Order: sequence, then structure tokens, then C-alpha cells
Amino acid sequence: MTTGAQTPRSPARPPRSRLRTFLPLGAAAWLVLEIWLLIVVAGATSGFLVFLLLVAGVVLGSMVIKAAGRRAFRNLTETLNQQQSAMRAGVPPEARPNSEGNGLMMLGGLLLILPGLISDVLGLLMLLPPVQKGVSRYAQRTVERKLRDAGPGTLGDAFRQARMQHPDGKVVQGEVIRDDPDDTPQDPRPPLTR
Repeated sequence: MTTGAQTPRSPARPPRSRLRTFLPLGAAAWLVLEIWLLIVVAGATSGFLVFLLLVAGVVLGSMVIKAAGRRAFRNLTETLNQQQSAMRAGVPPEARPNSEGNGLMMLGGLLLILPGLISDVLGLLMLLPPVQKGVSRYAQRTVERKLRDAGPGTLGDAFRQARMQHPDGKVVQGEVIRDDPDDTPQDPRPPLTR
């Protein structure tokens, strides 16, 4: 039974992004394609060979992730040691180029660990240095474009402000003092209540 009264409408929602629309569909299509390809390869060869391929992918992916993690830790340790020695000598530390490829190597290892032949091929491609450089450049350009297009008050604006470089490198120490009558001083630690 209706009374003729209009139901209240919810405020207009912003349209869904294409990523939120197509990502679940793409993941489902990828999953179906992986399963279909495993069935086709198992039918053409044997199920045991497919099982060995999947186990080999897990072992190789684990080794790649472990190696990339060790390399990243070694680079971090070397950078910290160089900065400490430069600080002791009283000279400013030199900017070291980033060790590119560790994150992409870990991504390649993760793709190798995931069960499926397409993910294994993509994981092996991610281990190739030219592919890593291309993906890295594309990701960097995309992030810089998104930060450039971000409006004020957004997370991108905060990143842009954090990335601002001051020409003289000076830091001005200061303190914020508020004269609002509502602000009552708070104890630094709240009382423990049970």
C-alpha cells in the first residue's frame, strides 16, 4: 500500500571509477582463464606434469622473493653505513640512486607463487631487467601525473607538499599556540580506567 508520499532519495553518489567496475570482472576472467589453461595443459600432457609446474613456480617464486629481500636489506645497510660515515666526517651524505627492481622482483616472485600458468609467465617477464625498467618508468609517470592533477586538500596535495624542496634546506623550529577558549590542556597520557 502506498500513501503517495515520495520516498527520500539518497544524495547523488559520485560515479564509480572504471577500476572499481572492471577490476572484479578482470579478476574473475583471469581466474577462469587460468583454470581453463591448466585443464587444457593437463589434458595435453598429464596432471602430474602440471602439478610439477605449479610446485616449481612456488619454489622459484620463493627463491626470487628471498633474493630480492636480501638485496634490498643489503642496499639499505650500505646506505645507512655510508650516511653514518659521511656524518662523522662532517660532509653531507651523497644522494644514492635507488635500487630499482627489488619491488618488481618481489612482484615477479609473487606472480610465480600464484598457481596458474599465465601468472607464471607474467612473473618470469617481471624478472627481466628491460621489463622492470619499462614498468618502473610507466608507474613513475602515472604517479607523477596523478599527483600533478590532484586538487588542493587531497592526499595527492599532501604528497606534493611533502615533496617540495626548499632551496636553502633550512628548517625553522616553531610551536603552535592556540588562543581558543575551548582548548583545555590535556594530560599527555589519558588516565587508566578499568
